[in-house]
Amino acid sequence: MNRMRFLMVGGFLGAGKTTTLGRLARGYMTKGLRVGIVTNDQASDLVDTQNLRRQGFDVEEVPGACFCCRFDDLVSSISRLGTDQAPDVILAEPVGSCTDLVATVVQPLRQLYPDRFRIGPYSVILKPSHGRRILRGEEKAGFSPKAAYIFRKQLEEADAILLNRIDELSFDEADELMTLVREVNSDVPILRVSAKTGQGFAALEELLDQDGNFGRRILDLDYDLYAAGEAELGWLNSSVRFAGEREFELDGLLLEVVHDLRDRLGAEGFETAHLKVIGLWEGFFGVANLVSSDSRPDLSLPSHSRVREVDVIVNARVAGDPDRLEHFVREAVLRAGEVRGSQVEFNNTQSFRPARPVPTHRFS
Repeated sequence: MNRMRFLMVGGFLGAGKTTTLGRLARGYMTKGLRVGIVTNDQASDLVDTQNLRRQGFDVEEVPGACFCCRFDDLVSSISRLGTDQAPDVILAEPVGSCTDLVATVVQPLRQLYPDRFRIGPYSVILKPSHGRRILRGEEKAGFSPKAAYIFRKQLEEADAILLNRIDELSFDEADELMTLVREVNSDVPILRVSAKTGQGFAALEELLDQDGNFGRRILDLDYDLYAAGEAELGWLNSSVRFAGEREFELDGLLLEVVHDLRDRLGAEGFETAHLKVIGLWEGFFGVANLVSSDSRPDLSLPSHSRVREVDVIVNARVAGDPDRLEHFVREAVLRAGEVRGSQVEFNNTQSFRPARPVPTHRFS
């Protein structure tokens, strides 16, 4: 039996992991390879899963905790992807607030399932908006030193680091980020890429095709500090149905919710790590997101559609109280429905702080 190529792409919340995986998947599929994707979140109702499935990819989801704490679920999910025919490539997207993935995911897969997987380089995406402030050590980096600790540790364990959104950066900004990254991890490749435009992806695919002793950077990690950093984040996943008598533009609804939340969260002093909203209805979908409090809301995947009814999923990861976050989300969604004369039904909402990570395995 041919072994599946396992490629995990990590990075902080809002770094661009889902867009990167989607572009990589399309590239492999055009080469005739079968691709399976596994997404991961602290809760169910994940925007990324719906986004990738609507793009036509074969996707399984591991909810409830990071891959490290749901290792057996990760393996089971990969098995479900191969029910009819095993994929040639598995693309895995871990939770953006997690680290220590080499010791708790890559090494266990390598040592427990050597006949099933070929482990490729573990690449970590650098998020410029927060990365610049955190790596400079700025006092107003948006997150406390505990949360910034996770960001740095993600870079430390990478086999390769991807400087994303290169299309939005000047040469000087990109050079500064490269210098800052080398201070954290000096001896791995750093690729300049744009998940949005595809710039640099030929070099990335060439790197990911390499074989070698990848996943060897075992972290010296303070789990108390790691857990405290994660616990500073308010986490929310909410699914909502809008239904009314008159049509409205779906893309306008998504952007309005994101704009409203950016303003309310900013006024409260809550730094946004990532805010994603997807609208789904009868074969079409749209996605809007926000990657930091001082960035602009982006309609990353427009639907160009008008609807009377639509299912909306909101995912928010914010440095702030989850109860307040839930209150702001409900208000923003209800206001958007009122403006459009739509009834709003909240189907499921989960808001919490992530629990302490307890890995299934940790190999040194």
